[in-house]
Amino acid sequence: MAADPARRPGAFGQIIRTSAFKLSAVYLVIFLIFAVFVLGYIAWNTRRLLDAQITETIETEIAALAEQYRQGGMRRLITIIERRGRQSGSFIYLLVDARGDSITGNAILRVPALQQNPGWTEARFNWPDEPEEVQRLARLRVFVLPSGVRLFVGRDLEERARLNEVIRRARGWSLVMVLLLGGFGAWFVTKRVLARVDAIAASSARIMEGSLSERLPVSNTDDEFDRLAHHLNQMLDRIGELMAGLRELSGNVAHDLRTPLTRLRNGAEESLRKATTLAESREALERAIEESDQLIRIFDALLMIARAEAGNLAQSLQPLAVDEMLSGIAELYEPLAEEAGMPLSVAIEPGLMLRANRELIGQAIANLLDNALKYGKPEPDVPDGTAGIDLAARRAGETIEIAVTDRGAGIPAGDRERVTERFVRLDPSRAQPGFGLGLSLVAAVARLHGGQLRLEDNAPGLRAVLALPALADPGLADPALARGPRLADDRGDASA
Repeated sequence: MAADPARRPGAFGQIIRTSAFKLSAVYLVIFLIFAVFVLGYIAWNTRRLLDAQITETIETEIAALAEQYRQGGMRRLITIIERRGRQSGSFIYLLVDARGDSITGNAILRVPALQQNPGWTEARFNWPDEPEEVQRLARLRVFVLPSGVRLFVGRDLEERARLNEVIRRARGWSLVMVLLLGGFGAWFVTKRVLARVDAIAASSARIMEGSLSERLPVSNTDDEFDRLAHHLNQMLDRIGELMAGLRELSGNVAHDLRTPLTRLRNGAEESLRKATTLAESREALERAIEESDQLIRIFDALLMIARAEAGNLAQSLQPLAVDEMLSGIAELYEPLAEEAGMPLSVAIEPGLMLRANRELIGQAIANLLDNALKYGKPEPDVPDGTAGIDLAARRAGETIEIAVTDRGAGIPAGDRERVTERFVRLDPSRAQPGFGLGLSLVAAVARLHGGQLRLEDNAPGLRAVLALPALADPGLADPALARGPRLADDRGDASA
């Protein structure tokens, strides 16, 4: 699928539409507001500090002039003012009589300034050697002498104005730099994020087009994109496993159901062709019913496995007394075991409690016993007297282990995981009736209950252990027995 040029990676329109760019822009605006506030506070605090210093120097100067006035009177004050006024600097000195006429000084104040009352003020002035149109600003202290003469002492605020101008320009350039660097940072971050997103989108597009082996790229930086890609890749792996299982299941179902369906059809066709009496027709119908029942058992088993794997039965879990359930199941199987020449021995630890579905647990134990009856006979080279099946239950830490042990050929270690898959039957077991669903159901039931099915070597034979979490509160005992319908299946899954 061709990419739209307007939305190609790196296009400006695509960048500004991304969440990363919008989030960066929001942070940039917030930072700008913060920067304006900080720079404004610095400028205000600097001006306040400078004004405080100017005020302090003026107060010091006035105190010194007042001392000179007390010691030498007006004449001495005029002499001091004239001498200091001739010195270079930014201090302003001016003596004005009661009529507003200048007595002496080094600055020219405007008329409104001369009419100021005692105290602090800011007024326009200019130096005597400057044109009259020059307008300077000064901070002044007006002091009235006992004779009624007013003394003006102040400082030129040109330094403050220059400092304010420097601060203003610095603030302007700072905001410009923040905008430029922030904008570049937003673009850079967005471009990197967009590149990762585009890589994930491209991989996702290939997966949707049918490349199920494709996986999302991981950069090994362990950032949020890597964590997301890792989890999605795990999900894709699981989906791939399910798809592979579905394909294998479909093939196995088609293969294993073809034989009974063919027998059913051939039997019906043969009865139509050869049956001449009612007895022959009845016999053909009975064979057809038997084949149909076998097919129904297969589909019932598949349905139960699907329900167990889906976890739809989780709400039916109830407290279950293990000893009563197993005793009831053993009572049903003891005659079958005696008839098969493999006596059934039972060893159940009392007081074991599970939170489980009675029907499913009973069906799982029944399947394990059925498989033991089918494949638990000792090999010819095994001494006589060793045949038998053991059913045991004990507590192991936080779990309860229900074990069914036989002394047959067992299962090779490399096949013990594979035999729990649906329709898997090892070659020597294909002579026995069954479809390879028994252990699949047991494994699914174990997973539904938060446990597991372990297939171990009994040397000789097989030890199938159903390990399930024990009930935390044994006081919730439920004496009801789990006597669900038995699913007669094979360990064709499980024979060597």
